[in-house]
Amino acid sequence: MIFVDNQNHTDARINLAIEEHLLRNYQTDEEILLFYINGPSIIIGRNQNTIEEINQKYVEEHGIHVVRRLSGGGAVYHDLGNLNFSFISNSGHENIQNFKKFTAPVVKALNDMGVPAELGGRNDILVEERKVSGNAQYISGNRMVSHGTLLFNSDLSVVSESLNVKASKISSKGIKSIRSRVANISEYLPEQIDVFTFRERVKNGILADSKNFEYVLTDQDWVSINKISEERYQKWEWNFGRSPVFNIQKTERFPIGEIDARIEVEGGIIKHIRFFGDYLGLSDVGEIENKLVGCQFKKESMETALKDVDLHQFFGDLDKKELIRFIYE
Repeated sequence: MIFVDNQNHTDARINLAIEEHLLRNYQTDEEILLFYINGPSIIIGRNQNTIEEINQKYVEEHGIHVVRRLSGGGAVYHDLGNLNFSFISNSGHENIQNFKKFTAPVVKALNDMGVPAELGGRNDILVEERKVSGNAQYISGNRMVSHGTLLFNSDLSVVSESLNVKASKISSKGIKSIRSRVANISEYLPEQIDVFTFRERVKNGILADSKNFEYVLTDQDWVSINKISEERYQKWEWNFGRSPVFNIQKTERFPIGEIDARIEVEGGIIKHIRFFGDYLGLSDVGEIENKLVGCQFKKESMETALKDVDLHQFFGDLDKKELIRFIYE
């Protein structure tokens, strides 16, 4: 087995690019093991509607990166107390959807540390029926990635807040996350250790039964990694715009009256929007609706579209920032 050190990068947009680079560009018959620890971030499954999964207001206020991964499954929160592992290998038929093959050495490493971990369901690792690891896979050509999380000492209160969607009603074809009872592995360790010591123990446990060596990423590797990061994981079009078609219905009462918004978004772009309600407007609100159609579903795009518009004639004494907040958050 080949171990690859990510050189302590904590940006999810870089770490997912390292993983993809190794999958696509580092050809070997040996399995590759990659570890990485991300700063505060939400990692969205490939087929999910980003807006449906995150608490946008909380995410923005706390500087949490939102990044879409290439594998399916649900949204997960990462922070510096979360260790991520990735196995990259040739995609033999016996490996596809065979999560046990890749989680078994992780479970053994945890058991050796005194943690009563076990494989639960198809792709989770549980401790006393509480989830400490979720896993997913994806394939490219004849190569595959099987990767997972290990909640070591993550801030579980942030997990709850960041993945708690506030929008009134959202209907989409995106794959919804299933919330599980979760726990930190540190709760079950017989001694207190930090996440870096934990990483080394898991690494040594996984590599113990195989011949292995460490591959050091080269300057040429980093050219490819940075390119992948910039062209995919740092792009709004990938992280938000790739969401499936979805509809939002939002209702809120303001001092000027109640506004009911019906919004259709496709590819992250507002395709249709209508405002209803008992607010007292002097002009046809269709003018506002027309300006918002074609905008990216993000605040900056809507602010630009409405930059020169006086809302008073449409919604009375309603602040423009309040309208955009209402639509977006």
